[in-house]
Amino acid sequence: MPARPPSWAWVSGLTLGAIAAVSVLAVQADQGPHPTAAVTSPSPSASADAKPTPKETAPAPVPDGSGTGRRIVYSLGQDRVWLVDASDAARRTFTVWPGTVDPDPGRYTVGSRSKAATTGSDGVRIERIVYFAQEDGVSVAFSNAVDGSSPPPPASGTKTGGIRLQKADGAAVWAFATSGTEVTVVG
Repeated sequence: MPARPPSWAWVSGLTLGAIAAVSVLAVQADQGPHPTAAVTSPSPSASADAKPTPKETAPAPVPDGSGTGRRIVYSLGQDRVWLVDASDAARRTFTVWPGTVDPDPGRYTVGSRSKAATTGSDGVRIERIVYFAQEDGVSVAFSNAVDGSSPPPPASGTKTGGIRLQKADGAAVWAFATSGTEVTVVG
């Protein structure tokens, strides 16, 4: 009867085989994916006159003259907000729905904040309210609707200072706009 190798030999052999297999897979993974060539044929509607599909446009640049350093920039003319970091790089930009009362162009600071839901002057439940200005006796603040909706048109003659944001943008402003954060309003 032939001698059987000891059990440690089996375990060692299996371990070496597993290490070799993992090494081969790691080398292949390091080389990246291996795409297969796709064969495409021209579509019957393609022509030499066909125009390319429009590409996504670059984000709107931070307006000139809006200051330097960490700040929120609000453009009255573009209905747009930028969250700008200390290196003057825009970390996020998005459009907004302004109220009927605009703050004058200039520099402001975030004075107070309220995370709790309340009813806005337009009758919509709002949250993450970031106050930064007073104009014509109306508080001007960023906020978002609790349900994520856009604001309804205000009743004729109603003064509203809420600058309404999409829900995700409201969360971003809330996280960025701590008390004392500069808000620059441009025309």
